[in-house]
Amino acid sequence: MYLLGNGRLVTRDDANPYLENGCVAIEGNLIKEVGETAALKAKYPEAEFIDAKGGVIMPGFINAHNHIYSAFARGLTIKGNNPTNFLEVLDQQWWTIDRNLLLPDTKASADATYLDCIMNGVTTIFDHHASYGGIEGSLFAIAESAKEFGVRSNLCYEISDRDGEDKMKASVKENVDFIKYAQADTTDMIKGMMGMHAPFTLSNKTLEYCAAEKPEGAGYHIHVAEGIDDLYDSLTKYNKRLVFRLHDMDILGDKTICGHCIYINEAEMDLLKATNTMVVHNPESNMGNAVGCPPILKMMEKGLTVGLGTDGYTNDMTESYKVANVLHKHNACKPNVAWGEIPTMLFENNRAMAGRFFEKPIGILKEGAYADVIVSDYDPLTPMNASNINSHILFGMTGRSVVTTIINGVVKMKDRELIGIDKEAVLAHCREQSADLWNRINAGR
Repeated sequence: MYLLGNGRLVTRDDANPYLENGCVAIEGNLIKEVGETAALKAKYPEAEFIDAKGGVIMPGFINAHNHIYSAFARGLTIKGNNPTNFLEVLDQQWWTIDRNLLLPDTKASADATYLDCIMNGVTTIFDHHASYGGIEGSLFAIAESAKEFGVRSNLCYEISDRDGEDKMKASVKENVDFIKYAQADTTDMIKGMMGMHAPFTLSNKTLEYCAAEKPEGAGYHIHVAEGIDDLYDSLTKYNKRLVFRLHDMDILGDKTICGHCIYINEAEMDLLKATNTMVVHNPESNMGNAVGCPPILKMMEKGLTVGLGTDGYTNDMTESYKVANVLHKHNACKPNVAWGEIPTMLFENNRAMAGRFFEKPIGILKEGAYADVIVSDYDPLTPMNASNINSHILFGMTGRSVVTTIINGVVKMKDRELIGIDKEAVLAHCREQSADLWNRINAGR
């Protein structure tokens, strides 16, 4: 049993949101109790005490949309890559990378991502994978890494027609095989979904095939209206807007995640709400790809479950928080918007989304929740209390403020020292593997 205490405790539990000198009692993989440090130390004198040293104790972050396969893009120069629009970004960069990814590249990319997650306090990720150079076994390679690093994960493979029917069907099979594997897993650390790229790279025939093959109980994870071309494609080929097309193909629902949703209208928002479909906002990626600012504030106003992700841009959820906050103020030309909506996405809706897949609560510190707990070394220079927690996180913390990470009751990092992980060996292997990938990519250009 552990006691993690002597810190400012942020629980995300409305019944008990903040304790000035709080403590979390952890037994096995669950939170047994939260309370004042002195009281819990007296109650559990035999427990091992982990000293937060006055830092901020919080639930681990949840990343609702990530791309592990993008890890080795950092620093990469691809011959001839000079995109002027989003379709060129996809074709010249991302599809070039994923067509060259082999299983060892995928595994090393996962190692790099999970290492970064632990160091940034991200304890759960929803990942959307693509590796058309090595489809079969790719999700299992990521799951192997997830187990080695101990990060809670919901994985899927990106189905697309862009590389032909054989690879489309191989992608569907990878999803199906992995979903069945995850459904049989009893740890509640690994989940699977039916991943899809985007409507403009998926024919109705393929969508019907995916629906027919999808194991019962599984959901979909798909990019929707990330670029204007996705909308144009749907209007031109099917004479309907994207969300209506997906609804007609029975893709929407309470276990479906739609990433981005930039070019949707209010009727589509209403349909997403009516079907209880989830949406994930990825602000840095949208800005970096110059695809536009999604109507997230209107979605929130309508009561949609909108979460926050990184789309592979970073593994630091505080970055997404900061960028989303300024993006929507800038877009609306109103400095008084987004103060409440963005932290709701990150701290409430990401938790609610995880709750649709995992058996016990995540993203909250209360009795019976999974023990996914982090400590930030943030020392506030102004008063900190239950009413201004989010402001302190927004303006005072980064992912690298995290010094201690506990996932499922297991200490993965303590006082910035990784436990059971050889960081230098992981990074050395990643440098070798990524160099090999880069050489293969440019040799074929």
